[in-house]
Amino acid sequence: MPRLVVPALVLAALATPALPHHGWSEYDGAQSLVLTGKIVASGYEHPHGHIRLQTAAKTWNVVLAPPTRMSNRGLPQDALRVGNTATVVGYPNRSKPDEMRAERITVDGRTVELR
Repeated sequence: MPRLVVPALVLAALATPALPHHGWSEYDGAQSLVLTGKIVASGYEHPHGHIRLQTAAKTWNVVLAPPTRMSNRGLPQDALRVGNTATVVGYPNRSKPDEMRAERITVDGRTVELR
């Protein structure tokens, strides 16, 4: 085998696939929402954290920032615990009527900018 083929094969074997990521064009940036409700489920994982927010009208799937950003900006995982009340400001998904992308969240008396 040529000398460069072996290192190339080793590097290829060690490479990890990139997680698929979507753009934000699926959200309507011209229509801002402010929702307050109770957190009924949450996740603090990559690529984005999320909560299910039960409001008076319906339950929303709220896409948050990546966990590292949330942590760096002062939003720890335990702030998103089930039963907490949260207010989120963000944009609705154009094709999923129960989903929004949060720009900021207020929970436990603290407002955190997510974008």
